[in-house]
Amino acid sequence: MAATRPRLPDDTVFYSIYPDSTLSTSSLQSIHLQILDHLSPLISDYIWQHEPFNLSLSTTAIPHLHGHLRFGDNLEDEWFTVFLLFEISRAFHALSIRVWDSDGEFLLIEAAFHLPRWLNPDNSENRLFIRRGDLHIIPKTSLPDPTLVDSLNFLINNENESRASEAIQNAVKRKISDYPHRAKRNMHNVRVRVPVSVAQVLKHEPCLISLAVEGFYDRDIDTMKYAAKMERFLSKGKEEELVLVNVKMSRAMYAQLMQQTFQAPKCYPMPSRSGDAAGYLEAELGMKIACGFEMVYWQRKKEGDEGKGSTRSKYFESLEKSGYFEGLIPGSKEYKRLMENAEEYYRKSNLFVRTSEMLSAPVRRIDEILALPHSANDFSSQEVPPSDDDSWLYSGEDELNSTLQEREKELELYNSKLNSKQKSKESQDSGPSSSKDIDDFDPRDIAKTMQAFVRKVSSYKGAEVPENRNLEEVDLDVDRFMKDMESVMKDQGCQDIADNDDSEEGSSSDMDFDEFKDGSDVAEEDNNDGEDTFMSSYSDALNSELRNTSLKKSFIHANEEPFKKSEGASNATDGMDEDFTPVDVDLNLVKNLLDSFSSQQGLPGPTSNLLGLMGVKLPKDDDKGKGKSL
Repeated sequence: MAATRPRLPDDTVFYSIYPDSTLSTSSLQSIHLQILDHLSPLISDYIWQHEPFNLSLSTTAIPHLHGHLRFGDNLEDEWFTVFLLFEISRAFHALSIRVWDSDGEFLLIEAAFHLPRWLNPDNSENRLFIRRGDLHIIPKTSLPDPTLVDSLNFLINNENESRASEAIQNAVKRKISDYPHRAKRNMHNVRVRVPVSVAQVLKHEPCLISLAVEGFYDRDIDTMKYAAKMERFLSKGKEEELVLVNVKMSRAMYAQLMQQTFQAPKCYPMPSRSGDAAGYLEAELGMKIACGFEMVYWQRKKEGDEGKGSTRSKYFESLEKSGYFEGLIPGSKEYKRLMENAEEYYRKSNLFVRTSEMLSAPVRRIDEILALPHSANDFSSQEVPPSDDDSWLYSGEDELNSTLQEREKELELYNSKLNSKQKSKESQDSGPSSSKDIDDFDPRDIAKTMQAFVRKVSSYKGAEVPENRNLEEVDLDVDRFMKDMESVMKDQGCQDIADNDDSEEGSSSDMDFDEFKDGSDVAEEDNNDGEDTFMSSYSDALNSELRNTSLKKSFIHANEEPFKKSEGASNATDGMDEDFTPVDVDLNLVKNLLDSFSSQQGLPGPTSNLLGLMGVKLPKDDDKGKGKSL
C-alpha cells in the first residue's frame, strides 16, 4: 500500500527553487543572497500577515532553495508570493521554480477553463513550473509519469515544448498583474493611541504589528488572563500615558481588529467615550493592539521555555506511531514514566534548542527594544498623518459580486467556445465529405449499443459502458425517426432473408422462429431428423397454449407496425395468422426506452442517464399531448 501524503496546513504556501546545474553550497548561498537583494525593494515596506517571505538552503539529493509562508486569512500574501517567484524567474533564467499549497497546484485551478483535457490533479505532480517568467507544464506525451529529476532535465533541454498556452499564461498572470502596486494598496495606515511601551516596539519593529494582531485575533481563555493584568506593556496601570502614533498594517489585519468587540481590561487607561469620539476610537483600536502584544508576549515566552509548538507535537506523534508507549493508557503510571523520559530526551536535543529559539525570538527582540531608553516625550512632538479611508471595509459585497461576475463571464466564454466546437464538428459530420450522414441514421444502432453495454464485462466497481462509444450527442429528428423505424420494421423480414450470409445483420430476436411461420416448411425440412421433428411438435404445442393468453399482447411481434396503434393497425393485427408470431426483441427494447424517456417529462431519469453514458441524447418529447404516441 502506497504511503499517504501528510496533510499540508490549510493556510500555508510552499515553494522550491532549483538551479539548472548542481551547485556547491557556497554557490547556492551566493544565489540566495542575490535573490534576496533583488527582492528587497519589493518587500522592505510590506507587512506580512504572519511571517515574511523567506528562503533556506536544502542540501538534499537535489540542492535547492526552499521556503514556506503562512498567509492565514490574507490571500493577498499568497498571491504576492507568487508574484515574487515570477519576478525571481524573470531575473534569474537558470532557475526552475515550483509553488503549491494544500489545494495542490493552485495555479492550475486559476486556469481551470483553459487546461488540456488530459491534465488533472492525479497526474499534475512534478509537471508545473515557473521558468523565465512563464508557466511551464511538462507534457504527458513526453513524460507520462515524471519524477522531479526528469521534469527538471526536460525543462532545461526542451523549454519551448513545455511552455503553457497563452490562455493559461494570461489566466495566471492576470491574477498577479497589479503587483507590486496592489501590495502597496493592500497596506492600511491608521492613527491609534497606545501605551508608550507599545509605541516603542512599533517604532523599532513595525512588522511586529502582525504578531500583536495574531495574539488578539487568536486569543483564548488562557491568554486572556495575561491581558487582564497587562504586566509587560502597562507597568504603570491606569497611570500609563497613551501616545498618538501611526501604525501600518495589512487590510486583513485592520479588519480583524475592527470587526471584533473587545472589552478593555479594568487596568487599562481608556478615555471617556463622551469626550472626543474620534480620540476614543483611536484609543480603542490601540487597546486591542496593546492587549494583543501582551497576550502573544507571554504565550511565546511560555512556549519558548517549554519548547512547545508544532515541532514538539510532531515529535510526540512520531513516538506514538512508532509504538513507544506500547499501547499504554494515557495517565497511567507507566505511561507517565515513558512520557517523562521522552520529555527529558527532547529537552536535550537540538530540536528543542531550535524550537525554543524560534518561539522566543520575538520575546527577546521585544525585551531588547524595551530595554532602550524611551518616554512619552519621544512621541508627543511628532506629526501623525490622518488615517486612510476605510470605506473598502464596508464595500466587500461589491467586490465579491464583481469577482463572481468575472467568473461567470469566464464560464460563459468557456461554454460558448465548447458549443461552437461541437457545432463545427456536427456541421463537418453532416457535410458531403462525412462518412455517415445524419439522414442515414439507423435506429437499430440504439439496440446494438444496448447489447454492447449488456455484454460488457463489468468489474467490482459496477457496470462499465463500452470504451469505444461515440461521445457526440445525436441530433434526432423525431418525425424522421418514426418513419425510419416503420420502414425498417416492415422490411426487416426481407432483409433477414437477403442477409443470411451476414449473421450480424439478421434479426437479434432471442426467439428466432421466422423459419417456423409455415408449418409445411418445417415438415419438409425436418422430416429426416427425429429430434428436429420433436422440437417442431413441442413448439406447436407451446404456441397453442400461449395463443389463448394475453402474453402476446404484451410484446410487439415481427409482423406488427409498432408506431401506429390506431384502429386500422389493430384490425390488421387481428387479421394476422393466429400462430404465436416471434417477438422482435430489438424493437421492444427501443419502444420501451422511448416510453420510459417520455414518462420522465423532460426531467433526469434512468433512460436519459443510461443513453447519455452510451453517447445517445434523445430530444425532448415536445409532441406529447399532440396526438403522436408510440
